[in-house]
Amino acid sequence: MKTRHLTATLFASMTLAAAPAALAQTPPAAPPTSAQAKLDSADRDFVENAAQAGHMEIAGSKLALEKARNPDVKAFAQKIIDDHGKAGEQLASLAKSKGYDAPTEPSLVQQAKLKALGLRDDSFDKAYIDEIGVSAHEDAVKLFEKASNDVKDPDIKQFAIQTLPVLQQHLQMAQGLQQRADAAKK
Repeated sequence: MKTRHLTATLFASMTLAAAPAALAQTPPAAPPTSAQAKLDSADRDFVENAAQAGHMEIAGSKLALEKARNPDVKAFAQKIIDDHGKAGEQLASLAKSKGYDAPTEPSLVQQAKLKALGLRDDSFDKAYIDEIGVSAHEDAVKLFEKASNDVKDPDIKQFAIQTLPVLQQHLQMAQGLQQRADAAKK
């Protein structure tokens, strides 16, 4: 019994004695770089929301390429995939240079909307134009307008300013598709 107790005590002592040495070998955490330090929480929020919105529009547009019946809707969807793909790559690269990993998929709420959109059949084209073409782009335009004025990081602000006209163009195109679809029903 004494031998077991002595062995356990000796083992515990050696473990405790080795712990500071192990900790001493762990390099200290690197201090944040100046790029990381200057990306404040509001700027990170913009990057997160912009990335998720872009991913949602791309995913919805890929659905449109599969399910849409109207060739104009399919052409619009391809434009969204192309333009938002480029913008998403720029944003991800910019965020990475600031020490932040941008989201790589839509938010959970957006994923649920996409799932519901994917369940549509006959009414898919109209739902896509209403939800992805118009509504999502109205939200994106507001987000980018606000960021163009409020974002503190100059590089991210410039990204918002440069991307805003493309989003406004997408919104106008979607509104045109929406008007033509509504007129065709009359």
